[in-house]
Amino acid sequence: MYHFVNLSVQPVKPRKHFFQLKFSAVFFFSLLSLFSHAQNTLSVRVKSEAGKQPLPGASVTVSPLNKGTSTDSTGLAVLTGLPDGAFQVEISFVGYSAVQKRLTLPVTKIIEVELEEAEGEDNPNIIVTATRTDRSIRNTPTRVEVIAGGEISENVSMRPGEIKMLLNETTGLITQQTSAVSNTANLRIQELEGRYTQVLRDGFPLYSGLSEGLSLVQIAPLDLKQVEIIKGSSSTLFGGGAIAGLINLVSKTPTEKRDLSFLANATSAGGFDLSGFYGQRFKNIGVTVFGSRNSGKAYDPSSTGFTAIPKFERYTITPRLFYYGNKTNLNAGVNFITEERLGGNMDYIKNNNAGYFEKNNSVRFTTQVGITHQINTHVSLNFKNSYNHFGRLTTIPSYQFDGLQQSSFSELSINAGENNLQWVGGVNLYTDKFSEVLHSNHPLRNYNYNTVGSFVQNTWSPTDKFSLESGLRGDYTSPYGFVLLPRVSALFRFSNRFTSRIGGGLGYKLPTIFTEESEERQFQNILPIDQNSAQYEKSIGANVDFTYSTSLDELKLSINPLFFYTRINHPLVLSSQGMQKAFVNVDGYTDSKGMDLSFRLTLDDIKFYTGYSYTIAQNHFGGQTATYPLAPKHKLHFDLVYEVDGSLRIALETYYTSQQQLADGSTGRSYWLTGALIEKSWKHFSLFINGEDLNNVKQTDWGAIYSGPITIPRFKDLYAPLEGRIINGGVKIKL
Repeated sequence: MYHFVNLSVQPVKPRKHFFQLKFSAVFFFSLLSLFSHAQNTLSVRVKSEAGKQPLPGASVTVSPLNKGTSTDSTGLAVLTGLPDGAFQVEISFVGYSAVQKRLTLPVTKIIEVELEEAEGEDNPNIIVTATRTDRSIRNTPTRVEVIAGGEISENVSMRPGEIKMLLNETTGLITQQTSAVSNTANLRIQELEGRYTQVLRDGFPLYSGLSEGLSLVQIAPLDLKQVEIIKGSSSTLFGGGAIAGLINLVSKTPTEKRDLSFLANATSAGGFDLSGFYGQRFKNIGVTVFGSRNSGKAYDPSSTGFTAIPKFERYTITPRLFYYGNKTNLNAGVNFITEERLGGNMDYIKNNNAGYFEKNNSVRFTTQVGITHQINTHVSLNFKNSYNHFGRLTTIPSYQFDGLQQSSFSELSINAGENNLQWVGGVNLYTDKFSEVLHSNHPLRNYNYNTVGSFVQNTWSPTDKFSLESGLRGDYTSPYGFVLLPRVSALFRFSNRFTSRIGGGLGYKLPTIFTEESEERQFQNILPIDQNSAQYEKSIGANVDFTYSTSLDELKLSINPLFFYTRINHPLVLSSQGMQKAFVNVDGYTDSKGMDLSFRLTLDDIKFYTGYSYTIAQNHFGGQTATYPLAPKHKLHFDLVYEVDGSLRIALETYYTSQQQLADGSTGRSYWLTGALIEKSWKHFSLFINGEDLNNVKQTDWGAIYSGPITIPRFKDLYAPLEGRIINGGVKIKL
């Protein structure tokens, strides 16, 4: 019996091993199956919606996993090592609206995505370039405001020949007129003088020094895609000059669909504008061309005997060529502007009789080259070069200012990393040479500055709730020495509706004679900078903002308060030295602090916008505190727009500016301005009529704007409009 049992048990042992082996194999292959399922591959092909062309360099990101890559020359992006599950995938490309898709992995087919060109200032997916990272505005830690789409189109109808009004409508920005008869102007951010604002064109510093007073009234908006605004110290990004902030004018680029447009405009003040733009991409080649003629007659609406708008004639031509290779993209272009501007006594201009006048003859020639080489999906090498030649002859009775500014900018940089961790680093050389032609025994104001700089910037996004952007720049300029500029910004996304940004950094400005004060004097009796005693103007600034956005069906609401502080140590101040004046660094500081508040409400085709600025700007010199001249404490803006896309636009605007402290100790009056625009569009053309300052507010109605005889006037500070009510209208053609 025992033997029987023993025999019966023997066959059981091998069956036990067999089942153990079978269980182990099943467990192994199950793990292998799970592992293989956790290593999914996602393939996304990105094309343009308009021309169905591949978009190389587009970003494809799975934010919850901190994984991302870029598309190749065929528009294909491949992400590997992805686990099973449902994930939000974001696809974005510079100049296009980002797309978010919720995908459930695994997927076996290639996902096809078409991107639409970004338009509209309300689009949070607009890609910004001023921060060097080419991120969407909602994912950029640095606070950037973007003017795009409808706002630019609206400004083209209001002021086709200049961008002064476009910028002046932005909360916290103001254009300060620097000549009572020539209509020249500088741009102020948070009420600080225009020399503290750096204006770029496609990331190139072109508008500075001698050209500052004329730049805003010489740049036409028809070929602009968007305008990017960074408020506060931003010198770490592009070098000196951005103490109060930075403005980047982004040009239109070629698209697969032909972009051909023309504009003709006339004003009740005798102005006339003709401009045209053409852009198109042909596979690997693209081209854009912009040209304009802008002119105006001498205009004196108040019968003061002086021009509120000068007689002028300006021509602009800007051709650009683009090449799109498998790994290398290139763009190159030139810009040529020539203008004759004559303001002053109406009797002199019309009848050539004796009287006060200001003649400004200027010629600008600029070249730009940009090359981007994609080393691999995560690393690109970039090279930029620009040359700027700006000549200006300013003539007033018994005095001439004749100068030539030649500047260049060269930069080599590298971008590396993925969306969750990006690096940008590089070196640059900036040259700025000013040469004056001697027309009197006044000492020449020549200078030759060469600035060598290097920078590094990191953007770290460990989660979709937090991003940190930090940067460090070191610049050396002979003869002023070395300056180190750190900067940091952070983005907190508390929810899809509520975000906050906080940032700060250092800035600096090279000493030059080109300021609002010297511009007002046509540089007469201004001594050259004493390079042995002058030093950098250095600043520190910080800001924090909060954004709350919500929507209910067609109703969209956005509220955005910004709090800021900027301090400039030992600023350059114009001081008297006998009969002449010189710029010296004073013992003390200038600061600007306050709040900007933006409120935007959208309901179907109706948009309502309110912007309010509260600013306290002061000089703290020698233990004494004084109000910063021409810095209104309160500014308020209401904008109501009814727009049916491609059919009708009706816009009503109202502005309020509070009292301002003037340089002579007096106080300027507060005032309201109103404007209205109606534009009717059809398939290929539109007609528009616009009214500015409809309530006809003019500073000349409140008193004389000059003292002394009319032949040798001494003009007072300008704080309100001079030209009064102006009606303009015209036609736009789009083919």
